[in-house]
Amino acid sequence: MNCDRYRTGVLPHCAALICCLAGVGGPAGARAADTDADVKAIVDHDLTGLVRYYEALHAAPELSGMEDKTSADLAQELRAAGFQVTDHIGKYTIPGFKGYGVVALLRNGPGPTLLVRADMDALPVEEKTGLPYASKRRVKNPAGVEVPVMHACGHDIHVTTLIGVARVMSKLKDRWHGTLMLVGQPAEETIGGAGAMLRDGVYQRFGTPDLALALHDTGDLPAGAVGLTPGYALANSTQMDVIVRGVGGHGSQPQDAKDPVVLAANIIMQLQTIVSRETSPFDQAVVTVGTIHGGFKRNIIPDEVKLELNIRTYKAEVRGHIIQAVARITRAAALGAGMPEDRLPLVSVLEGESAQALYNDPAIGARLRPTLVRALGAEQVREYPPIMASEDFGDFGLERKIPVFMFWVGANSEETLAAAKRSGTPVPSPHSPLFAPVPAPTLRTAIVAMSTAAIEELSR
Repeated sequence: MNCDRYRTGVLPHCAALICCLAGVGGPAGARAADTDADVKAIVDHDLTGLVRYYEALHAAPELSGMEDKTSADLAQELRAAGFQVTDHIGKYTIPGFKGYGVVALLRNGPGPTLLVRADMDALPVEEKTGLPYASKRRVKNPAGVEVPVMHACGHDIHVTTLIGVARVMSKLKDRWHGTLMLVGQPAEETIGGAGAMLRDGVYQRFGTPDLALALHDTGDLPAGAVGLTPGYALANSTQMDVIVRGVGGHGSQPQDAKDPVVLAANIIMQLQTIVSRETSPFDQAVVTVGTIHGGFKRNIIPDEVKLELNIRTYKAEVRGHIIQAVARITRAAALGAGMPEDRLPLVSVLEGESAQALYNDPAIGARLRPTLVRALGAEQVREYPPIMASEDFGDFGLERKIPVFMFWVGANSEETLAAAKRSGTPVPSPHSPLFAPVPAPTLRTAIVAMSTAAIEELSR
């Protein structure tokens, strides 16, 4: 007996269920292979239109917290795919944040709830790819400063993938059961969108998922391949400010002043010992002083210098130690320079701009691997190393109460990667003005991978 007759609607769904229970189908074996083929057929049928959607979105990027048209267009596409859609989630939970979060639900009988997330925002980067659909947009950012805008992190790939997944899952409802929750998340780049949606009661309003999946494109893998990173995959990101205070004076009379510039330089060098001398070699960590601001004129010793720090770790205890070490080192350096108590450095952690580490649930990874191998081929499913970049997808896991997993999707051509290897020049990475995914194969792989993963999780 051939189950294809029942899938295409020739006979009622109950007959299809009898067919599967008889052992002809099921989530493994022949039925799984048939499902993979059907997923690919749907994706291939829609791919040309999806590439056009991607190119239009790439040409019209919107900054974090300003994803008005991006979210509206996504909501419209998800409604057209048969989902129940609610938009403007997260409104007013961040000052000035208009709330462009989107949640789309497709309920398909009893079963688990799976969340699939795509981030939507672009970056203040001037595009230099030279593509015919390259962004030429310039807008005023929330501070009122005009900046260029580019989808330099591939979130346009993610949004288009979510639309493709929605179409596949809607057309193949006979292969899965439960609830699919698709989330369009704003403001990932500023580490605020996921938290804003959670504070707006996204789980209380729409249900708490049993697990959450996401993907991210990367130029390090060829289009057609995916990368898996069980366990820690992305680092937490902590922002700190250090105000190094001194006593200003004339540049010709340093003996009558307390120079915060020299003190800041000393502090910067000592901060580098936190990782090299205080952190175990088995615990990854990065301490970066990203900006230094101080003084207005070359012959004036200023009153203060501001240092802006970024800290990356995987483990919370390592993060805590580094924060304490920054405070200890800055205070000791100031005391050693003879700074009075009322002029010691001011150290602060900017909690609203921090992201937790992403821990990919190993059990989900173990289930994903054979599913993706079956759908894409063993040579296209690769190990991907953990990196020290950060993002807020992990917030949807509520500090590991909900298992989450993000996998990587290759976005470069084999020729580009081979040329980069020969020359020893790294390929343009996300956040580069030259980052340019190869649209059709990247989207095809992303949609096939996420759709087959979703069906696997919702057919268990």
